[in-house]
Amino acid sequence: MTLFTRDPAVLVLEDGSRHVGRAYGARGTTLGEVVFATGMTGYQETLTDPSYAGQIVLQTAPHIGNTGMNAEDVESRRIWVAGYIVRDPSRVVSNWRSENSLDDSLEHDGVVGISGIDTRAITRVLRSAGSMRGGVFSGDAADIDPDEQLRLVREAPEMSGRNLSAEVSVTAAEVTPATAERIGNLAVLDLGVKQATVDNLAARGFDVHVLPQSVTIDEVRAIDPVAVFYSNGPGDPAASDHHVSLLREVLDDKLPFFGICFGNQLLGRALGFGTYKLPFGHRGINQPVLDKQTGRVEITAHNHGFAVDAPTDGVVDSPAGYGRVEVSHVGLNDDVVEGLRALDLPAFSVQYHPEAAAGPHDANYLFDRFRDLVIASQENKN
Repeated sequence: MTLFTRDPAVLVLEDGSRHVGRAYGARGTTLGEVVFATGMTGYQETLTDPSYAGQIVLQTAPHIGNTGMNAEDVESRRIWVAGYIVRDPSRVVSNWRSENSLDDSLEHDGVVGISGIDTRAITRVLRSAGSMRGGVFSGDAADIDPDEQLRLVREAPEMSGRNLSAEVSVTAAEVTPATAERIGNLAVLDLGVKQATVDNLAARGFDVHVLPQSVTIDEVRAIDPVAVFYSNGPGDPAASDHHVSLLREVLDDKLPFFGICFGNQLLGRALGFGTYKLPFGHRGINQPVLDKQTGRVEITAHNHGFAVDAPTDGVVDSPAGYGRVEVSHVGLNDDVVEGLRALDLPAFSVQYHPEAAAGPHDANYLFDRFRDLVIASQENKN
């Protein structure tokens, strides 16, 4: 472990503020959107969630790293965060499942981080001013002229308008066979899918075909899918026109559809609604959401900075001509749209992560709801 370093590091925000700490992980320079995640556990799943690509993640929990890292709990093939901010890295790794330290894993994947700064103060700034661009400069890069560091931060691309799907998606199809009674082939558009999602879908009887984000409708039809699934992922949904066009063809084919997180935003766009950027987003494993169909309040896992702009009360007509639509789930902290349900098509979506890696299992039933929707659709065809 290289945890107890005296190497300097500085976090520079686009508002000009500077926070001096110690290097953590790889040395060098990294730029991205600084966001905070409120989970007290599950940092490994957070780090390996492709939805965090392009973002410098600040952990609000002060003590990070005590359970180390292991190969079993990773959600994808690498750590995706652009940078990492923690207050107090653990002095030791003390979990029997650990195979590596967090610090060494960050260094291995080239993730530049910073420790020893007041993460609570920075979180309060982000909650007031909103997520903003930032940069972590560590090791020799910490000595770069402060004006030059600020210039680099302010010239970095904003998250609005960015399409990051190609950076995180597979480049060739990958198939995971069903682990329960088989229903059929499921086409999963990989916009940043997590392994726990694939496992949950396979456990519901689907042969899960994880497809590159660039596929065409003909390539989707070629696997003879019984349904289509859009995964979570990074970036601005307004910059994903290809995925919206593809989804409209899926809806035109009357194929059952389920989308989560980024997939929820893209279903919203396909149905004709707009999307917008949230001030500081929802990131963590303790977000309360109301399921309007059951009246149940769920504690859910979130990672999104954008949301669907749709009426939260009543049934409305799809602006794109896909029949009646209702908002099925609402965030109780700020009334943000957290789910959509098409009433004249076999399609629904949620804004959060029902696979709950890491996070509570309150929303896992949604995979069963999707399975039931697909089976009902098949029975109706017969």
